Order: sequence, then C-alpha cells, then structure tokens
Amino acid sequence: MQITSQMVKELRDKTNAGMMDCKKALSETAGDMEKAVDYLRQKGLAVAQKRAGRATSEGVIHTYIHAGGKLGVMVEVGCETDFVAKTDAFKDFAKDIAMHVAASNPISISREEVPDDVLAREKEIYKQQALDSGKPAQILDKIVAGKVDKFFADVCLLEQKFVKNPDLTVRDLLNALIAQMGENISVKRFARFQVGV
Repeated sequence: MQITSQMVKELRDKTNAGMMDCKKALSETAGDMEKAVDYLRQKGLAVAQKRAGRATSEGVIHTYIHAGGKLGVMVEVGCETDFVAKTDAFKDFAKDIAMHVAASNPISISREEVPDDVLAREKEIYKQQALDSGKPAQILDKIVAGKVDKFFADVCLLEQKFVKNPDLTVRDLLNALIAQMGENISVKRFARFQVGV
C-alpha cells in the first residue's frame, strides 16, 4: 500500500510521534491507522522501560496561570541532561502537563502515590454500592477492582486522558517523548492552587 504524506500527518497529529517513526509505523502495518498507533505506543513503551532506571536530576519547573489569575499550577519535570531540558519538545511537554493539571485536577502522579485512606474510602463506597444494587457476594471483589481501576484513571495524572488529545493518556505522551529524546523523563511533582478552594 502507498503511504501518503496525508496519512503520515494524520498519524503524527494523533500520536505526536516523529515523521519518520510515523512513516515506518504505517509501512509496518500496511497503512492501518489503528495498528500504526498501537505500534508507536508499543515502541514508546519499550524505550521508556529501558530508560526507567536512569536518574532524572536535570529538568525544568513550569508554571501555568489560568486566565483571570484564579487558578495556577507548578510542575517539575525531570530528565537526564540539561541538553534535553533546553529542547522545545521538552519545554512544550512541561507546559502541556501544567495545563493538563489545571484542567484535570489529578490527586497524584501515579497509583502508588494515591493516599491509602482515600483508596480505602473509595473501595468501601464501591463495595456498598454493589451490595445495595443486589449484586452477588462472589463478584463483589471484581466489581470493586473494576471501579478502582476507573478511579485511578480519573485521578492519577499518568493514567488520565490527555486534555489536548483524549486518544492518548498522559503516560502515552510521556513515553512518546522518552522515545523521541532517548533518555528517561519523569513528572516529579506538581502543585495546583485555586482561589476559594
């Protein structure tokens, strides 16, 4: 199948991957857009896993103040070298993460950082909802586990759908940047401030 520049552009818009990576993904998947997206996500994940153990002692702190000055976010994004920290792609990622935190209000970066008391309270609510709806006791744990996964997807930064492209999670965006830059990158911390809350 002929891979057109329009197909490459469409895949780039969906995934934020590099032009040559998009072209290769489309070639490998015979022009199938969905398979090409999966191919790029797997490639990014593989690179991210290889880099995961490396220290991220360089990086940037980026701020975002929403119009009117009633909402502000500060994020720290780390990388391995100051060379990467100075690239436009890295700075744009930090800016996007700050804007995403302002819009989506996550409570933690990952599942592991969700406070135990918050998780315990959510599990208790889900269990009670399942009991009240008359679900059989033997499937309660499965119901609760499914709702907890959805809860994590709603409140954990890396699992949230990216506000500028809901086809990707924030983790997908991070993995694509790791693959593009060739070094470990991490969202280290964030703070969100809102007047009157």
